[in-house]
Amino acid sequence: MGTSRMFRIFVVLGSAFMILLIIIYWDDVGASHLYLHTPVSPGPKIPHPPPHQGPQTSRTPSFLSDIDAFVNQFLEPGTGEPTDPVPADTGNQSEKAEERYIPRREWKIHLTPLAAELRERQEQRRRLLQDMCANDSVVFPGKNRSFDDIPNRELDHLIVDDRHGIIYCYVPKVACSNWKRIMIVLSESMLQDGVPQRDPLAIPRELVHNSSMHFTFNKFWKRYGKFAKHLMKVKLKKYTKFIFVRDPFVRLISAYRNKFELRNEDFYRRFAQVMLRRYANQPTPPASVDEAFGVGIHPSFSNFIQYLLDPQTEKEMPFNEHWRQVYRLCHPCQIQYDFVGHLETAEEDAEHLLRQLRVDNVVEFPTSHRNLTSSSWEADWFSTVPVEARRELYKLYEPDFRLFGYDRPDSILNE
Repeated sequence: MGTSRMFRIFVVLGSAFMILLIIIYWDDVGASHLYLHTPVSPGPKIPHPPPHQGPQTSRTPSFLSDIDAFVNQFLEPGTGEPTDPVPADTGNQSEKAEERYIPRREWKIHLTPLAAELRERQEQRRRLLQDMCANDSVVFPGKNRSFDDIPNRELDHLIVDDRHGIIYCYVPKVACSNWKRIMIVLSESMLQDGVPQRDPLAIPRELVHNSSMHFTFNKFWKRYGKFAKHLMKVKLKKYTKFIFVRDPFVRLISAYRNKFELRNEDFYRRFAQVMLRRYANQPTPPASVDEAFGVGIHPSFSNFIQYLLDPQTEKEMPFNEHWRQVYRLCHPCQIQYDFVGHLETAEEDAEHLLRQLRVDNVVEFPTSHRNLTSSSWEADWFSTVPVEARRELYKLYEPDFRLFGYDRPDSILNE
């Protein structure tokens, strides 16, 4: 009797467990529109192109996408090939006829090892970050909080690629458009005629910055609920994390040039009008950016710096991401980045990083031909800014200077 009773109990518990699994599975499938995420393979299986032409985005990844990250542990690093050969599946030939494979790009063969100075450069940058985060003389808000204490809204710059085990924290005005393109290609989150887009430069700019194209940490809560923070920490431990930065003052000049010297209706209404009213003696600025440019009105660089230094600015809203400090965007004292790139050495760093990630056979970093803001222009740009304001600005961005190894701009601060 005892054995029979125990058997019935096990049967009931087993049945309950299977029902629970079915509910979880069906809920996930339903949320994903009956789409099962394609596991990593030598070439993704792609259905025939739909009638609609033009760029499309992949369906929202399901909870099963995390299984891919687990499966990757059993693949040869960087190849997508199983460590042991799998017997050919001879079944269901008609279904196979409806599938086609995208051949991988020819494998690159590196005839020479990565230069020792590039490896040493990365070691120095990582070591500097660790030292500065442990240095009590470097003080800034949020430095000593734990990762658990970071609000979800502050995790929206951490883009995750589960397919290759990569986390990228993007910093606006630091080639982030091209790195976002790279992440879209790697994660295969955009389709062109039913095929994953392979050319980064073919991705339209409006899609590059579309949040639906990127799976970021702040989206974990919606998908994983109370397990979100735990999964973030697991991926931070297992994945390769990278960031690109640049001289903080040059980044501000670049942001000003891009957002206020060019016609940008959104930035004009949200920020330029405020600057014109408060600092440029324009109590009733033009209603639109076209009207303002038509009469030669826009905030000066000095007005922009006044706006950044005004305590009222952040009482109304946090800094826009284009001029928010990097330590606030990417949390370098809570996240141990494996790779720290500098825009000043972008080409070397990009090649190094893609080789380190073992995806240089899949994608290449696009070469930029645009007019980049040069650090040699700093003196000219800051010539209209009072010296005291320059020093206050340095204090505001000093953590970024010190964390990422940029020299104090004494020539600008001591005039």
